[in-house]
Amino acid sequence: MPGGLVALLDDVSIIARTASASVDDIAAAAGRAGSKTAGVVIDDAAVTPSYVTGLSPARELPIIWNITKGSLFNKLVILLPGAMLLSEFLPQAIVFILMLGGCYLSYEGAEKVIEKLGGAKHGKTVDDVIEDPAKFEKQRVSGAIRTDLILSAEIMAITLNEVAAEDFITRAGVLALVGVAVTVGVYGAVGLIVKMDDIGLHLCKEGRTSFGRKFGDMLVHAMPHLLTVLSFVGTIAMLWVGGGIILHGLAEIGLSGPEHWVEGIEHGVSAIAGGLLGWLTFAGLSALTGLALGAVIVFVLHKVLGFGHSEEAAAH
Repeated sequence: MPGGLVALLDDVSIIARTASASVDDIAAAAGRAGSKTAGVVIDDAAVTPSYVTGLSPARELPIIWNITKGSLFNKLVILLPGAMLLSEFLPQAIVFILMLGGCYLSYEGAEKVIEKLGGAKHGKTVDDVIEDPAKFEKQRVSGAIRTDLILSAEIMAITLNEVAAEDFITRAGVLALVGVAVTVGVYGAVGLIVKMDDIGLHLCKEGRTSFGRKFGDMLVHAMPHLLTVLSFVGTIAMLWVGGGIILHGLAEIGLSGPEHWVEGIEHGVSAIAGGLLGWLTFAGLSALTGLALGAVIVFVLHKVLGFGHSEEAAAH
């Protein structure tokens, strides 16, 4: 009996060490993959505040919480199983799915730009009279979750690419870990951003020092401008990510000319003016690519196919 117990404990210790090593492998791989997704994470954080800009302050955190739940569902229920199945059975399809997502982001961004430049609006905006606030809020949350799905797909695809050589369990663990960490980080930061004005108001009223009260007053006056800027950055981010996905996707399927041309310009600018300006050049050219593609999609959907006309007629 003692011998059997010792053998059992030895087996348990081996299993525990193996599990510990697997956890370490997952954590290390997640760290590598997470660093590669940083750019898309920033885009995600920039896009989201636009969905609560102009709405009731009391509904900001509930809206962000609903988007957070939708984002976790996107990553863990839709994208994680889909990514694992595709990586096992049809890895060549991933690039085409990402390109569809790039087209969607380009369309969304271009439509917003066209509307800002005086083009026709499609659907309700915060500038319109909202007869049913609950319905409008639901539409905004749905739009945010759809956009999150595309950005999350890009994050998961980048992550999957970084751990392609790992075993099935490690890949699944890394995808889940990165998905949860990114969601908590992004929407936690967004929640803090959109409630900064409330924090400022509290400091104005309850601050114990004159510096604290002045700082609170600054936050109150600065936040509307910051949210407007973030809304603008979010639109640019959609175009940047969408255009970047398309350029990279074209290179993956053998049409590498556009991406090489953009990268050539980036390297030239980097050599002359430094890496930061080179990166900004690449991002800007990617955004222009997304804007051009998105404008074509907007024209086809709204002018050729008539998509959205029924909503406009109903609004009038």
